[in-house]
Amino acid sequence: MTKQENHSVVITGASRGIGRRIAQAFARHTDFALLLIARTKSDLKDTQTLCRKIGDNEVSISACDAVNPKAVQKLALPKGFPTPKIIINNAGSYLLKKLQKTSHEEFAEQIQTNLYSAVNITQRFLGDLKTKPHALIINICSVGAIEGLEDSGAYSASKHALLGYTRSLRKELLETEIGVTAVNLGQTQSTSWEGSLIDRDLLIDPDDVAEIILNLTQLSPRTVVEEILVKPQHGRVPPM
Repeated sequence: MTKQENHSVVITGASRGIGRRIAQAFARHTDFALLLIARTKSDLKDTQTLCRKIGDNEVSISACDAVNPKAVQKLALPKGFPTPKIIINNAGSYLLKKLQKTSHEEFAEQIQTNLYSAVNITQRFLGDLKTKPHALIINICSVGAIEGLEDSGAYSASKHALLGYTRSLRKELLETEIGVTAVNLGQTQSTSWEGSLIDRDLLIDPDDVAEIILNLTQLSPRTVVEEILVKPQHGRVPPM
């Protein structure tokens, strides 16, 4: 394991679900300091506790709504906390609703949560990443970013926007030491499916997602994965 105690990883949406599993993977396999961001402080504390039980990483939490650019710009690292080298923009939400029944407010919320949260966090920490060798931004996109989704069109549109942002950012930073990766996830076991009848045993294992992301951060400086598509083994899981 390479010593990385002088660097940190920023993980959004880290209070539960996929974000929590990503944080646990970094605590288990690296000595990066972890900055965990989400809206709910109590759930963040739970993730912090779990990470501290796994490893000796420095783990800091910040209850912040990443959709709010002013709140994000005010995010301050604790005194002595290592400068971020990796950003994992995982925060997002899923709306299961046909476009014709989606209100303007619901559409706007999908765009704000799934696009602006990543934009705001990236803007806040991009200057820090520029000071680091072999830095990396990972945006959790979706299979809905590369194809339309019949029953969740606003979600799909927002993830299309996030993928477009990610691809453009990659080109903009091509001459720097910062890599940019889009992880296009298919249906993954998470809190998004609460209340649904979907067979969770057929969904992507979130621990597999965490391992994939961890591996993306361990490539040599000569290599970056620009986009990766991850799907359930047996295809789309009904009834979604």
